[in-house]
Amino acid sequence: MKIKVVLHDAEEGGYWAKVPSLPGCYTQGETFAELLANIYEAVEAYLSVDMEPEDEEDRGKGRVLEIAV
Repeated sequence: MKIKVVLHDAEEGGYWAKVPSLPGCYTQGETFAELLANIYEAVEAYLSVDMEPEDEEDRGKGRVLEIAV
């Protein structure tokens, strides 16, 4: 999966970025390398899902499958 990221120079130094396809997904970094690491972390956190069943009744009835897209 490829995701577009919009990078900006921060007014007070460093960088900040947003991911337009993921509303509210923003991050920043003092250096470009730090920004890049933070982008990966922010996207991963945004897309992660808590897989615990909400109901006691549903525990053990389903399977979790992880796929790459």
